[in-house]
Amino acid sequence: MKIVSVFNNKGGVGKSTLSFHLACALSEMGKKTLMIDLDPQSNLTLQCISPDQLEELWTEEEPYIEDFQSALEESGESFEKFVEKPRSIHCLLKPIEDGVFESFSLGSVYEIDDNLGLIPGRLSLHSYEDKISKSWSDAFLGDPQALRVITSIRNICLEAGEKYGYEYVIIDTSPSLGILNRILISMSTGFFVPCMPDMFSTFGITNIGQALKTWKNQFETMYSLLPDKKRAVFPKSFVKFLGFTIYNAKKYTGQNELDLAAAHYSYVNRLPSSIKTHIPAECYDHLDEKVIGSPIGNKSVMHSHNTLPSMAQKYRVPIWEVPNQPNLLASDRPTISGNREMYFEKRALYHSFAEDLLSRLEGLDD
Repeated sequence: MKIVSVFNNKGGVGKSTLSFHLACALSEMGKKTLMIDLDPQSNLTLQCISPDQLEELWTEEEPYIEDFQSALEESGESFEKFVEKPRSIHCLLKPIEDGVFESFSLGSVYEIDDNLGLIPGRLSLHSYEDKISKSWSDAFLGDPQALRVITSIRNICLEAGEKYGYEYVIIDTSPSLGILNRILISMSTGFFVPCMPDMFSTFGITNIGQALKTWKNQFETMYSLLPDKKRAVFPKSFVKFLGFTIYNAKKYTGQNELDLAAAHYSYVNRLPSSIKTHIPAECYDHLDEKVIGSPIGNKSVMHSHNTLPSMAQKYRVPIWEVPNQPNLLASDRPTISGNREMYFEKRALYHSFAEDLLSRLEGLDD
């Protein structure tokens, strides 16, 4: 299984939209793919299920989120029975957070289709981040409960692979360098950074690189202090940096090889140098220097999508499936019909992006 985190410590870069369309493309390419929404804002979840469905899901889980042990006792049912229906990621983590269970079995995931699944997000995820913070120092001492806390998300991914055959997990993250993302990214197979072509991207790569150096040292120290048996819950190697992509930038045809405005092109050209200077080289030593310095998928998802992503979110399907929806509103039909080819052509472009990402994951083991 390959676990891929999508991360940028700046919001508004289209991270959730890209995560969703990447997962859809992978599933269409025959790769059984699971999305996990670990951004408390839950935008990836709302790309897949309606607000009404999500409200129903969260309402049913609420007693368990407030006090898992009490809810379990009052319900008279086992947690395994409760999770026979799809649950949010925080609900799945809650028994570990509260120290009620030493382990648990993943009941089910939200199936979008045979090849694509989702574990929904939840606004309350901040309390699990608080638990990680409290457990962090104890994990260095090999405390079993602390290790369960910091490895539980990874274990959910691995169990989904074993139980349901998922080959790839796409994790949508929050725009934070906090401890939750430290765990998510450090325990992934790889991660990549969606960027806008502006100064935030170059400074963002700097910040991410500095964080990676710290995280790498911490995990290597923790790993070295643990006995062999307890090391088994960790990945075999520290996370690999898979590169960056420029997403949803305005197109200026013929200006340069990336069809970007001159100022935007200048910022993009700074990124390879920023990567080389700030990202630890061992995090991308599996890739050729030219590859790591080029946007993932080249120009495939680089340029403006206009209103296409908003329509995709409205109908909860990938962009290229929007024109085929039987429930299109009368007010949307003229615009969608007039741009059918634009919608359809996005399929090949996102597939191209996914293929490049797969090539950067080649040979990596989780």
